[in-house]
Amino acid sequence: MGVKQAIRSLDAFPRAEDHLMQKTQSGAFVSVVGLVIMTTLFVHELRYYLTTYTVHQMAVDLKRGETLPIHINMTFPSLPCDVISVDAIDMSGKHEVDLDTNIWKLRLNSDGYIIGTEYISDLVEKGHTSHKHDDDKTSHEDIKSHVEGLDQGVKDTVKDVKQALLTGEGCRVYGVLDVQRVAGNFHISVHGLNIFVAQMIFEGATHVNVSHIIHDLSFGPKYPGIHNPLDGTSRIVQKGSGTFKYYIKVVPTEYNYLSKEVLPTNQFSVTEYFSPMHEFERTWPAVYFLYDLSPITVTIKEERRSFLHFITRLCAVLGGTFAVTGMLDRWMYRLVEAVVKPNAKSGYR
Repeated sequence: MGVKQAIRSLDAFPRAEDHLMQKTQSGAFVSVVGLVIMTTLFVHELRYYLTTYTVHQMAVDLKRGETLPIHINMTFPSLPCDVISVDAIDMSGKHEVDLDTNIWKLRLNSDGYIIGTEYISDLVEKGHTSHKHDDDKTSHEDIKSHVEGLDQGVKDTVKDVKQALLTGEGCRVYGVLDVQRVAGNFHISVHGLNIFVAQMIFEGATHVNVSHIIHDLSFGPKYPGIHNPLDGTSRIVQKGSGTFKYYIKVVPTEYNYLSKEVLPTNQFSVTEYFSPMHEFERTWPAVYFLYDLSPITVTIKEERRSFLHFITRLCAVLGGTFAVTGMLDRWMYRLVEAVVKPNAKSGYR
């Protein structure tokens, strides 16, 4: 008997006799409130447990010999597709002018609706000279003599482009550039045109309006939580013209899903600069994206909290709620008892 009595003394949950248990309306109210709170906290903790979180790690970038995909989606509301070219150059010396592989051009009317598609500029094919816009200023006599040497097809195209400028035709450029994984730049401009043809169309560099809207610019596929700082950027030039330069720092990134799937991509930060175009300048307006790669790669891993962590938090919130509602019930019972008993005694008198 002594051993059993000693074991019973260790019971942390003593039970009162049934005739001592009294149920009250205040206790029922507190019980319902407590049950609602515990159910809410349980659902919250369950969602918290099932939700994944990410862990960031950094290391030296060891990738070699891979290409860098650049996803472009931009609108030029004041330039027809026939005069726009996408050029790329990198530190390895590779220089590509008027890229058309995986690059698409959609012709837009003044209201922004699609009216046609351009793949390769006829003007660039027939009158292309690589970046002769940077040469010395061309005289009016040189332009006149050169125009006389152009074939009728180019002259007709020049006429069509001028008409497109008058009607407010624009262009949407989108696609993917696969460039070498070294520092470089790509730019969208009228540099693919023969300088004489460009002078015929625009009558000077200050009339080239490179206003643009960047719908999407990324350096690889998107992953959950990524933020591309240039998405939705709008740069509209009201008067004159100029050159836009975006200086981009590309950070190699790997995103590891819970399923162990690895997604190689890139993040980037950017600063921008605008250089106004003045009369008689030798250069022509453009939108430059100058990028450089960080030597550090970021690894983002999806992880889920352990089941033991979930049980620990669940016991804490449910036990705490039960204890608080128990104290609240006792306080309410004593308060009601203190109010009711004096009234009962005065009634007997």
